[in-house]
Amino acid sequence: MTQKPIVKMYSDFKSPYAYIAFKPGMELTKKYNVDIKWRPFQLRLKGKGQRSIYSEWKVKYSYMDARRHANRLYDKQMLRGPLKIFDTTPALIGSLFAEKNNLLHSYCTNVFESFFKREFAADDCNEVAELLETLGLSKDEYLDFLSNEGKTLFERCLEEASEDQIFGVPIFVFNGEQFWGADRIWLLKERLTEAGLTKSSEK
Repeated sequence: MTQKPIVKMYSDFKSPYAYIAFKPGMELTKKYNVDIKWRPFQLRLKGKGQRSIYSEWKVKYSYMDARRHANRLYDKQMLRGPLKIFDTTPALIGSLFAEKNNLLHSYCTNVFESFFKREFAADDCNEVAELLETLGLSKDEYLDFLSNEGKTLFERCLEEASEDQIFGVPIFVFNGEQFWGADRIWLLKERLTEAGLTKSSEK
C-alpha cells in the first residue's frame, strides 16, 4: 500500500491555540488523503513578573481571542487560563503512550478540555496516569513508559522539532512548509488541494 503524504502537527497542551487547532487539524484526514503525524512540543513561556506589560496585554488578548474561537468550535467549551506555567512533559509523553495504544484522539481531547477547565495538572504524572486509566490503559505501564521509552521518544520529537525549526504551536508542516496557528489551516487546505490530495468524494 502506498504511504499517504504526512502533515505534521506540533502541539502543546498548555496552548489555547493548540487546543483550538486540534479538532480541525485531526479532521483533515476526512477530506484529504493525508496522515496526521502528532508531534508533542514543549513551549518555553515566561511567567508573570518575567514579561513586559505589552506581553501581559498580549497574553490577556490571546485568551480572549481563543475563547471566541473555542465558543464556535466546541459549543461554548470553558477555556480558562492556567494559573502557572506548566511543564507539560508528563502529559506530552502521555500522548505518545496513548498514540502507541491507538487512543491519541480520545486522550488529547480529554487533556485539552480538562486542562482549560483547570481540572487537570498536565505536569503531574499521577494525574496523567489516572486519566489514561479512565481510557482503559495501565497506570503502571505509563509510568514505566514515562521514564524509559517515552522519554527517549519525546527527546526525538524535540530533535525533529529543531530540524523543522518549530518556534511555537500549533504549527503544521507539509512538504517542509510551515503553517502557524489554527487561522492558517485554510492555507494548508489550499496546499493540500493544489497537491491533488482532496478525496474524490470531496471534489
